[in-house]
Amino acid sequence: MGITGSLTPDQLQFFHSQGYLVIESFANEDEIRGLRKRMDELLNQFDCSVSSSIFSTKNQKHTTDNYFFESAEKISFFFEEKAFGHDGKLKQPKELSINKVGHALHELDPLYKEFTYSSKFSSLVSSLGYKRPVVMQSMYIFKQPGIGGEVVPHQDNSFVYTDPQSCTGLWIALEDSTTVNGCLWAIPGSHKNGLVRRFIRGENGITFDQPSPSYEQKDFVSIEMKAGSLIAIHGDLIHQSFENLSSKSRHAYSLHVVESDGCKWAKDNWIQREKMPEPLYVLP
Repeated sequence: MGITGSLTPDQLQFFHSQGYLVIESFANEDEIRGLRKRMDELLNQFDCSVSSSIFSTKNQKHTTDNYFFESAEKISFFFEEKAFGHDGKLKQPKELSINKVGHALHELDPLYKEFTYSSKFSSLVSSLGYKRPVVMQSMYIFKQPGIGGEVVPHQDNSFVYTDPQSCTGLWIALEDSTTVNGCLWAIPGSHKNGLVRRFIRGENGITFDQPSPSYEQKDFVSIEMKAGSLIAIHGDLIHQSFENLSSKSRHAYSLHVVESDGCKWAKDNWIQREKMPEPLYVLP
């Protein structure tokens, strides 16, 4: 059975030329409210005294952390680096201390699975040419007020690598995302320069195979988004976000999709699974 793509020729042209595409009103108010309410419930159930980890893109402390590795097939909770005081205790309630929840929300939580496997995602991904797409990881990102950590310039293919490369990031704003509370920034067209480096899992944890290049901030453009908007991000696009020093959070739901038809999942990716996720759809 075929799937009708939802993107217009102009939208596809913009995506292929710029490396990203913003689609407004992708998620409706009921969907946003439901996703946020369900995350509140998951946070209330989470006992932070049992197990957790700190997430930072600047200090890769989790690279030898089994909690991080095992999160590929679980719903795991990661704290902001600045959430703790010198005494090792949280400086504010856990609800205001979590950096993200991942990485199998789309598989293990019924509400997130229903949303992720809905026809709107299938139609979007079909427009991008996928034949048997799988979501390899999902994340609920909080970008907490005052302590929401910086995400340094990166490419999604570095972390979610297939041969040939096939990753697309899908990032849905669950709150307005602005330059004040840490919106995304990207270098338009940078995907055309190819993949710069990879994040590789080895015996001693995870390391990058190359140092990060230097980027000029003047080359980046801010991508402000209204709640409910989605941005599709080419796997080689250079993008980042700054620390959130404002009093407003910036919640988002993020997915990384790869092709499983003719593309091989790299054995040295940080995500290693016994079984691949269920595809969003399968085209004949």
